[in-house]
Amino acid sequence: MIRPLQRASVLVASLILLLSLSGPVVVGAAPVTLTPPIGVPAPETITDGCPYQTTPVSPVDESEVVPAGMPSPTPLPVPEPPVGGDLLGGCGVVLAPGAAPAPEGLTAAGWLIADLTAGKVLAAKDPHGRYRPASTIKVLLALVVLDELDLDATIAGTQEDDEIEGDAAGVGPGGTYTVRDLLAGLMLVSGNDCAHALARELGGQDAAVEKMNEKAAELGATDTRAASASGLDGPGMSSSPYDEALIFRAALQFPEFVEISRHDELRFPGYPGMPTDTTVTDADGNDSSTETTAETTPSGDPGIDLYNMNQLLYSYPGMIAGKTGYTDDARKTFVGAAERDGRQILIVQMYGLNDGPGSYWRQAEAMLDYGFAQAAEQNIGTLIEEPGQTTESAGAEPRDGNRVAAPESDADTDWTVRLFIGLIGALVVVGLVYAGLRMNKRH
Repeated sequence: MIRPLQRASVLVASLILLLSLSGPVVVGAAPVTLTPPIGVPAPETITDGCPYQTTPVSPVDESEVVPAGMPSPTPLPVPEPPVGGDLLGGCGVVLAPGAAPAPEGLTAAGWLIADLTAGKVLAAKDPHGRYRPASTIKVLLALVVLDELDLDATIAGTQEDDEIEGDAAGVGPGGTYTVRDLLAGLMLVSGNDCAHALARELGGQDAAVEKMNEKAAELGATDTRAASASGLDGPGMSSSPYDEALIFRAALQFPEFVEISRHDELRFPGYPGMPTDTTVTDADGNDSSTETTAETTPSGDPGIDLYNMNQLLYSYPGMIAGKTGYTDDARKTFVGAAERDGRQILIVQMYGLNDGPGSYWRQAEAMLDYGFAQAAEQNIGTLIEEPGQTTESAGAEPRDGNRVAAPESDADTDWTVRLFIGLIGALVVVGLVYAGLRMNKRH
């Protein structure tokens, strides 16, 4: 019989073994509770049951009605294992062990925070959920333009450009614009007229969309399918927080993209008979009017001052670039990146809903702050460098609900060390138990 003292020794040794195998204790492994100081989540943004694993939320208008005689797009396949790592298959909030809780009051259905410098995803919610990108898809168009067109080449504006639905920079018939001008209008004020003109230069609207989807596939953005060059909703349109991160990271590799996107104000060429103002819709869905002045462009036509819709350029130190988006079906979307002390943090917000004016920007700032405070070693996955790099690991969990789990790639070596220490601990425990039994027999 083992005496009380011996029993206690065995208990302590067993506890040591358990701790050596399990590693650090993860506090808050339960679902993260969001509170409302910044914004209030809507029912559509509760994603624990994976409602958007294959397709976005049902549209509220007729923008995605398939024309008569045309087949409906089939949902894109869901890769298995998830691109970037198994943990990124989670649909709820996913955090690394030991990480701080997610910023309070985030109201987007899907969001992501990544360390671009390390290529790691630090935190996310429904990272591979399918959402409508709205105008953030213009970054994908910009990538195709930067690959194929000369920035100094000129493009003539058309009446069709002028009449395109949605936000406009001021492209019109009789106007002449460089590709650089049109990229500026695309990125600063989300000009659908600029997207239309650039798509025409790429071979037409359908050809441009096809090239955008080819570029998405090249980047490994498997949740992304463009249905328009501008981001206006259309049948089959989707992307994901993870894909938006891949696309924006690729765009940041072009110095010209960064240079254009970080301007807070730029002069845009006019055209004969140009209206005196242009109406744009900001990321909160509010219309605003930008007035022209009496100044003229070098061609003698009235021009317009464009002011960047990315409010973080004015409010957040170190902001590099960002792209806003909004449609009735997509709701608010945003992708952007900031730099501090040589480290770049990227954030994505998709299908955002909130009840307070301006709160979406405060949420974005809170996400950036979280990213800079989080160590890259505490991550939940990887931003892949090329298609096929899925960071597969054994024992993948199914894609279900909230999970707070260990990082995939950086934990391998650490786990090997823990296992080795645990085995030694097990041998020590066995030795102690055996010695205790021997001593008990002698007494």
